[in-house]
Amino acid sequence: MWTHRAPPPLFLGLTLLVLAWSGIGPKDRFTWFLEVAPVLIGLPVLLATHGRFPFTQLAYCLLTLHGVILMIGGHYTYAEMPLFNWLRDGLELSRNHYDRVGHVAQGFFPAIVAREVLLRASPLRPGKWLFFMVTCFCLALSAFYEMIEWWVAVASGDEAVAFLATQGDVWDTQWDMFLALTGAILSLALLSKPHDRQLIRMGYLHV
Repeated sequence: MWTHRAPPPLFLGLTLLVLAWSGIGPKDRFTWFLEVAPVLIGLPVLLATHGRFPFTQLAYCLLTLHGVILMIGGHYTYAEMPLFNWLRDGLELSRNHYDRVGHVAQGFFPAIVAREVLLRASPLRPGKWLFFMVTCFCLALSAFYEMIEWWVAVASGDEAVAFLATQGDVWDTQWDMFLALTGAILSLALLSKPHDRQLIRMGYLHV
């Protein structure tokens, strides 16, 4: 049974299962490592800190879903995800759009995690300023990730092509940040109220 003092076993088990699958015969091992690095770093951090700072079940669920998207992208590379190749060909699209989904997720899922940290560790309360600060954080996170892609590309040259996943779009970086911003706004608009209810039940938010 899940308690506030431990990550939900279902989410932890699913993450480990998909991570194991993702690492078996990925399309490109270097790209796989780069794409799943947030999971490889974040999961041990969550396990090490859950006793002092357990998140809500909603936050753990969103972190798990984000990890799954990253690990699927790592296995196939974002430009070659089979389902989105099929959609590209069937709908005569210009590119594989799994990368676009990944960048919406880059704003949508971290938004609630950032919201929870700010509500529990800062003077901010639910309202416009919290919305603004979380949105700014998600946009900054996306911009920083684009910088990481740039640094990796400079350091590794052609080996980073699959990691960049620009697919010939000169505006890919701008699209990525815009989609992360859109994802963050959607997440806050849709999930803030259920998030507040979970925080209240756990005693982390008082109204």
